[in-house]
Amino acid sequence: MIFDKPSKDLSQTKYKIGMISLFIVALFFRFWKLSQFNSLVFDEVYYAKYANNYLIGTDFFNSHPPLSQYIIAIGIWLSSHVPASPDTINNLTGSIRSTFSYRWINAFTGSFIPIIVGAIAYQLTQRRSYSLIATLLVVLDGLFLVESRYALNNIYLILFGLLGQLYFLLALQNYRKNLYLILSGFFIGCSIAVKWNGLAFLLGIILFLILLYLFKQSINLSLLQIILYLLIIPVLTYSVLWIPHLIMNPQYNFLEVHQEILGFHQKITGNNSKIHPYCSPWYSWLVMWRPIAYFFETKIVADQKIIYDVHAMGNPILWWLSTIAIGVIFINFIEKIIKKNSTLEPLLIIYLLSNFIANLLPWMGVSRCTFIYHYLGAYVFAILALAWIVDAWLYSDLLNYRILGIITLILIAGAFIYWLPIYFGLPLTEKEFQWKMIFNNWI
Repeated sequence: MIFDKPSKDLSQTKYKIGMISLFIVALFFRFWKLSQFNSLVFDEVYYAKYANNYLIGTDFFNSHPPLSQYIIAIGIWLSSHVPASPDTINNLTGSIRSTFSYRWINAFTGSFIPIIVGAIAYQLTQRRSYSLIATLLVVLDGLFLVESRYALNNIYLILFGLLGQLYFLLALQNYRKNLYLILSGFFIGCSIAVKWNGLAFLLGIILFLILLYLFKQSINLSLLQIILYLLIIPVLTYSVLWIPHLIMNPQYNFLEVHQEILGFHQKITGNNSKIHPYCSPWYSWLVMWRPIAYFFETKIVADQKIIYDVHAMGNPILWWLSTIAIGVIFINFIEKIIKKNSTLEPLLIIYLLSNFIANLLPWMGVSRCTFIYHYLGAYVFAILALAWIVDAWLYSDLLNYRILGIITLILIAGAFIYWLPIYFGLPLTEKEFQWKMIFNNWI
């Protein structure tokens, strides 16, 4: 298998056109038929309501930090005077709101995630083709699409965590280092202020730095810079972001609210279908064993049963191939240790594995019910691994590898189109639905 860094690359013009085009495609997929379900979908019953509570001044307890609800609330406030169809208006959040009002800002911000992933790819290798392929693969994923189309919080966890990673990599270029480190620490703090598992992005950076040191790679960062920018600033950012919530919800102080959140999660014990039908352990995420039905509704149309299903599941072909790809990266890492060489760039190997492990393995020690969307942080780095391999194939001197790269992209794109109806919740007959749910455990 060829993993050597290709000598050829995209022109800057083609790269810019490609990235702009993919961003437009991402926007389209996230906004198309955004208001079709005039209801609260999955955890919108929490986050859309919590966001509205900030606007109407209602006290409430949230089992996660508040940043994502702030953002959704801003989206609701900005769109509060925008006319909406009566068919898309409800009072399920506690006020009369349109579905678009509490979903659009997630759709908009979620459209940037493929671009950020592409920017990370570029910083790792300075290859425009690798960056474009990584962006394309994220655009063609179903779970990122579904998470971006509803008032949920996972998309912000990933958005801010990846921004923290991106600015950290920019800081390593020694250009505006202190500014980029400040921004890195700030966005990591924002990620933690969405969910505590945003800490995984910080853990990934720390593990990356440790491995660079062990492998005698130059990092050009002092211990003081690491402590100040990557530890203190995230803590300060996280703490400050709690202030609006604590002002509006004075029943708990800063320490007490954290005790309440911790106690809440400690009470949710067990990780099986008896606790929740869609619980799934961390190792099952690697093969997408148990996706989640975020919305399921049936109607009788012309004496035929029609199913509307929004399934939180990835692009199966992309998902499985990315798992294989990160496994290949791991094998190359072991080879580097044993043989003191590798066919992959050391920086790429260390970075991808550090962040994949940091985002996945901590879930081994979690006893509460977990879900497939908890894999999103690790999944990004598996996609980056696959994108690197596909890039090497496409730009190989050997025709067979170039064909293999093309076939891989065609299969991923084809799978995305095939499963698109269950990402959007489009009407399906029973037979059509069964053909999408190729494994019983997906239902």
